[in-house]
Amino acid sequence: MSEKSVEQLRAEIAASRERLAGTIDELTTRAAPKALMQRQGEAAKQRFAAATTTPQGDLRTERLAAVAAAVAVLLVVRCMLRRRGH
Repeated sequence: MSEKSVEQLRAEIAASRERLAGTIDELTTRAAPKALMQRQGEAAKQRFAAATTTPQGDLRTERLAAVAAAVAVLLVVRCMLRRRGH
């Protein structure tokens, strides 16, 4: 078994430091609030698209109508509660 020279060990340590620095930079970038918000926004868009369109890209009108009806009911209830409060 051959022993490594001091210069080889130094080179290996320097290479390890470079890899570690790159990994830390990547993790820092991924964990940045702006990056997290962007990924969450993209995921929300994908979930919305999946819920409102078929795999062929056609609108799922029954789901959109159900959401619109739910929002309308909530708005009516909110208006009724405000009127009672005044």
